Amino acid sequence: MKTKIDFDNWERTDHFKFFNSFEESFFGATVNVDCTKAYARAKELDVSFFLYYLHCTLKAANSLVHFRYRVENGDVYLHDTIGASATVGRPNDTFGFSYIDYYPDLSEFATHAKKEMERVAAGTGIELRPITNVMHISAIPWLNFTGLTHARGFQFEDSMPKVSYGKMTDNNGVKTMPVSVTVHHGLVDGKHLGDFVALFQQLLNN
Repeated sequence: MKTKIDFDNWERTDHFKFFNSFEESFFGATVNVDCTKAYARAKELDVSFFLYYLHCTLKAANSLVHFRYRVENGDVYLHDTIGASATVGRPNDTFGFSYIDYYPDLSEFATHAKKEMERVAAGTGIELRPITNVMHISAIPWLNFTGLTHARGFQFEDSMPKVSYGKMTDNNGVKTMPVSVTVHHGLVDGKHLGDFVALFQQLLNN
């Protein structure tokens, strides 16, 4: 479900119209998160570490209104729930896009997500879907990056947050991982980006 935003009664109308007029409406940041406890917890639960931190990502995003706004044909909608469109690697070194629904329960989420990722891994092609109630997700576990940019077609309307995860490293027992978060500035400001990162880190720590 989604609700259309009334521009006459929305506190972000001026901000949205200003940034949405730009060729590049997105901004972002790359941060390092402590995933020591999250990695241990995933192993304890016998859950893929990727699916564990993806669940934390979606839980954080679904808790924050600004991460559920989407631009559709010039209008803004607030979605009740958002999922993930995550890249899935294949044996031939290509990838496809998966479409993973969010479930508050980790076990239920992991079961559905694993099935979807196995489907995509066994398939061919990219498989595009015209949906907006997702975050664009990618993992680059080969790189301990300090910055990241995305390929984007500016002729296409785009407002989905993009989250990329890098290589986890261990320094004296403390595991950290770079995370890049890119968002539409008409929908999300620096404070909201900070709120997301803080909540994501809190969920990783729990």
